[in-house]
Amino acid sequence: MKLEVFVPFVTYPESNSDAFAAHAASLAAQIDARLHAVAINADIPDVSNTLSKWLLDTPALIQQAESASRQRGQHLLALLKKEADDEGVEITTATVAAPIAMLGDVAASRARYFDLSFVGWEASNATSRMTAEAVIFGSGRPTVLLPELSDIVTLDHVAIAWDGSRVAARAVADAGFLLRRVSRISVITVLDEKPLAEKDAGERLATALRERGLNAESVSVKAQDCPIAETLQQTAIEKGAGLLVMGGYGHSRIRDFVLGGATEGVLNDLSMPVLLSH
Repeated sequence: MKLEVFVPFVTYPESNSDAFAAHAASLAAQIDARLHAVAINADIPDVSNTLSKWLLDTPALIQQAESASRQRGQHLLALLKKEADDEGVEITTATVAAPIAMLGDVAASRARYFDLSFVGWEASNATSRMTAEAVIFGSGRPTVLLPELSDIVTLDHVAIAWDGSRVAARAVADAGFLLRRVSRISVITVLDEKPLAEKDAGERLATALRERGLNAESVSVKAQDCPIAETLQQTAIEKGAGLLVMGGYGHSRIRDFVLGGATEGVLNDLSMPVLLSH
């Protein structure tokens, strides 16, 4: 049975990059997934008054913005379909219009019907950041963040960020489809970021994975003065992993997300593909 993967494209006010389409198709081919892509276009209400209509022609500006959003969405869907066809990946596409404030909610609600989501990440792109947060914390499904400037390598080595917590355990369970496919797993535990309930937590998980027939090793590191997200990603990259699995720590507070340190660090500066599960 193929994995069913949801791919939301944001188009306004900041659009996903073309690279996201290529990365999504490449990863889907490696995990034998079927893609379901949706371009979420802007639906901008006309709240102008008589003066603004006369001075700025607000309705025309709104029409231009919505048209640009639709065109960008069509471009991204067509590009993904081409990339998917080249990779031999099955794909369906659709479009939906939503108010700008609801883009993330629309993506999260649609993501609930699939096994996982691929979400594009571009530096300084607030729209993709908002969408990523909404899908991670609102979909109830695992989310793979795909950075614009990081190519998808052959996925035969996966790293796990492990601290023995419930959220980390949920992430490992949600990544089971990946762990069973790869030839090597590195369990990374940062020793000096926060108190750990179990000193040997990393080795215990590695042992549990080996008992399931998986090739897993425990890697203990110290962050020292380095941010936790940078430590985790850099260690995973140095070990040769093509993807990092980690729990998404955070909760919503009146539409503002309160994030854990590692989660916020990854969302601020993504160096590699990361699977986040909340």
